[in-house]
Amino acid sequence: MTTSWIDPLFSLGSVRKAVWRLWYPFLTRRLRSEDVIFLNYAYEEDPPVGIPLAPEDEPNRACIQLYHHVVAPVPLTNQTVVEVSCGHGGGASFLSRTFDPHSYTAIDLNPAAIQLCKTRHHLPALSFKQGDALNLPFNDASIDALINVEASHCYPDFDRFLTEVRRVLRPGGHFLYADFRFSDRFQEWDRAFSNCGMECVSIRQINAEVLRGMRRNSARSLALVRRKLPKFLHSLGCDFAGTEGSRIYRALASSEVAYRSYHLRN
Repeated sequence: MTTSWIDPLFSLGSVRKAVWRLWYPFLTRRLRSEDVIFLNYAYEEDPPVGIPLAPEDEPNRACIQLYHHVVAPVPLTNQTVVEVSCGHGGGASFLSRTFDPHSYTAIDLNPAAIQLCKTRHHLPALSFKQGDALNLPFNDASIDALINVEASHCYPDFDRFLTEVRRVLRPGGHFLYADFRFSDRFQEWDRAFSNCGMECVSIRQINAEVLRGMRRNSARSLALVRRKLPKFLHSLGCDFAGTEGSRIYRALASSEVAYRSYHLRN
């Protein structure tokens, strides 16, 4: 696959963080009127997962199913839960309503997203605040489960993030994680998990399931990209949305990209 001109820039952590600091607030502003509450790719099994959903959640089924897959190994009832990089809060809202945690605190670096979340999602156990994944605003050993869905590829220092995760989790606490990497970062990714000091309970590669979810959402996502982004950003928007035929879609299909879900225990 041809390498994009932006790839060398994204290999520099400081540049990557600066780009995402601009992109996400821009995207939040563009999508504010569209009620887009999920920014992650999607998930569908064969046969379909078929989890029961409320009618208002049905349009976001494939994105919700990714969250459901990530947290399924661990009961969250009455637990202190944190989500890092919550985006527009759709996953936080669904998990808070469905799994009955004692508290669910969702953080994101993007202040525009946090403001949107506070306006859009109102649940007794759910709260939102701005926060940096590399400097988590929580006390040591204070969290039962930490969730991180499709965000860490943006972080300039993944090892530091894992150190922070281990710091804030209680002994026996759970790290529930999903994300992707291009093949040139597989070894770095594997090494980070090997050295993080947490026990790896399970790893699963879910390329096929994510591709099915992308296909399910593709028409709606493509229409949104064309409607809300200037033409010169359509290619980037299609990658971000995971539309069928986009660069990220093709890379997942060819296994140049691995999308994995992990369950680690502190």
